[in-house]
Amino acid sequence: MPAPMSRVPAGPLSVVIVTYNSAAAVRATLPALCPQLRGGDELVVVDNGSADGTLALVRQLAPDAVAIESPGNVGFAAGVNAGAHAASGELLVILNPDAVPSAGFVEAIRRPRGDWAAWMGLVRAGAGINSSGGIIHFTGIAWAGLAAPTGAREVAFLSGACLAIPRARFLAAGGFSEPYFMYQEDVDLSLRLRLGGERLGVEPAAVVDHDYEFAKGPGKWRLLERNRWSTIVRCYPGALIALLAPALAATEIALLVVAAAGGWLPQKLAAIRETARELPRLVRERRAIQAGRTISAADFAAALTPDLESPFLGRAGRSRLLRALLRGYWRLVLALLR
Repeated sequence: MPAPMSRVPAGPLSVVIVTYNSAAAVRATLPALCPQLRGGDELVVVDNGSADGTLALVRQLAPDAVAIESPGNVGFAAGVNAGAHAASGELLVILNPDAVPSAGFVEAIRRPRGDWAAWMGLVRAGAGINSSGGIIHFTGIAWAGLAAPTGAREVAFLSGACLAIPRARFLAAGGFSEPYFMYQEDVDLSLRLRLGGERLGVEPAAVVDHDYEFAKGPGKWRLLERNRWSTIVRCYPGALIALLAPALAATEIALLVVAAAGGWLPQKLAAIRETARELPRLVRERRAIQAGRTISAADFAAALTPDLESPFLGRAGRSRLLRALLRGYWRLVLALLR
């Protein structure tokens, strides 16, 4: 159910940036961001133990910023949470250190539609798009949408590279799940908001240029796979999990083959072990999350897709046969949920 227009904060905003050896990035980002801040706005930088002088550079480029020094690399999720607790603005804007705001970004990000619980800006990458809103396959595989938006619209999940949410709402939701460390914590938060009947959107007038590279070593696959399963366990309604069990099992077998061929099988196996070890905690968290669900399993599933359209999925995304099978399976699942 849409919320009243008054939910969008009209007061000051707090931009939270988490850094880790990000000196080169903040050298570009802060000069583009700071002149756009109004009186009463603030910049909060949480540094996760950088060894390249990031924090000293932040203090030089943005002397009025609230600078928080973590004891070490506590992860993106924990860093954002620390920044949110230290912030004072009504609107929280989470920004990657290498996401350089374009002219007018701050004004655009503070004025989206009032029936959105949270929203994101348009994240560009060079001449292309890094994210115009996230897409979630029903198996929990998630990726950034690359289509150029023609206007403000709803999306399945918000990119943590440029995410805006009323600070009170972020804290009431428990912030990001810190065990995620990094990757897919934005998917998890988005789905938890959806479970509460909230709506999410993209404001294409709020543009940032993201210096993004997907390939960051085999360790990224361990976190992506572990956190994908954490999100399924925590957020998917029970009826949906039951109907998806055959597809989830088939996906695991396929991913083991893909991981072996791609050289990241040890990381995939590590993700399975970590998920199994953390399952008691995940189930406890699931109970609390699902207790607050206000929408049906069918309404939750409506935000998911059966199509594997990510460019990172290779031949699987281009297979017409697989697409037809997945669409048929998904139609059956939706019919049973209804």
